[in-house]
Amino acid sequence: MIDLKINGIPVSVPEGTTVLDAARFADIPIPTLCHHPKLSPYGGCRLCIVEIKGVPRPVTSCTTPVSAGMEVTTTNPNIEKLRRTILELLLSDHPNDCMVCEKAGDCTLQELAYFYGVRENRFAGERRIYTKRDGNPFLERDMEKCILCGKCVRICDEVQGVGAIDIAYRGFTAKVCPPFEKDLNCEFCGQCVSVCPTGALTGKMWGQKGRQKDIKEVDTTCQYCGCGCSLTLHVKRNEVIRVSSRENTINEGWLCPKGRFGYSFINSPERLTKPLIRISPKDKSEVKSQKSEKNSSLVTRHSSLFREASWDEALDLVASKFKKIKGKYGPDSIGGLASARCTNEENYLFQKFMRAAIGTNNVDHCARY
Repeated sequence: MIDLKINGIPVSVPEGTTVLDAARFADIPIPTLCHHPKLSPYGGCRLCIVEIKGVPRPVTSCTTPVSAGMEVTTTNPNIEKLRRTILELLLSDHPNDCMVCEKAGDCTLQELAYFYGVRENRFAGERRIYTKRDGNPFLERDMEKCILCGKCVRICDEVQGVGAIDIAYRGFTAKVCPPFEKDLNCEFCGQCVSVCPTGALTGKMWGQKGRQKDIKEVDTTCQYCGCGCSLTLHVKRNEVIRVSSRENTINEGWLCPKGRFGYSFINSPERLTKPLIRISPKDKSEVKSQKSEKNSSLVTRHSSLFREASWDEALDLVASKFKKIKGKYGPDSIGGLASARCTNEENYLFQKFMRAAIGTNNVDHCARY
């Protein structure tokens, strides 16, 4: 273990720990924009600067490893002045449209500007203006709000292993973009969205659906496969408007495209809420009279007519059909397809039903959704 002092407080941490992690271990706050605990240290935003006794200039705490006897100062008038100046420089090339930004209330840059009371900017001047909007189907990329923290680039490379984006050009013209500045064409996992500290990356499906006010967060489990990833549904007026994930879960905060963006079916008006039974040809005489009723229970699907039924009636019908087929053709004339959308317990019961009740081993699994 390495012993050091941070703001005069003795701290003991393992060798190789950075000053930033040591400070957070001691519950000492240091502001950051480019740091993420699961990504490699970057030191790009410079907000995490600290002073170390014996070192002539401030250093970035996220890239500086601790050493024995180190004495660290995380805040004083000089450090806070430097941090405020860094914020002013970032905001001088940032659109001031928090009123309509999707990330308002959940934006790290906005929160730091509020904390440091940055109202006016001394560095007004030329700004990067990008008129092109990306034509991809899922991610809204507003590069005018990008602060070049590099989080999206690192997570795409280090976590997903895709490398769909990188920082191109240099100096004032530097920007995050796909190869040759074409529209983003990747796995659309949205990992980059989850770590973006500003409104540069958001979901296109989330636009103008709600930000923080009157949003209810519901923790649940993804239903698309057997991984069991933890989800947080953001719900407004009984409608899911976006999906996020939490750290320190089985999926460590990461999600796949289906888990993050495949939720529109939840509120789809086409979802069935009651069992449907196909109307037999001999009952077609009833169809015309029933169709004329205002609250008819008839449902048209693919040119076939169905009527609503109770679960008892529907299950009794299915059971009778199974018995009839099994009695006439034998149990192996029946096969069952399980679903990845079900839980392990449900799929276990399904195969048990096919083997014990039906009497066949014809059970398969789509292994998808």
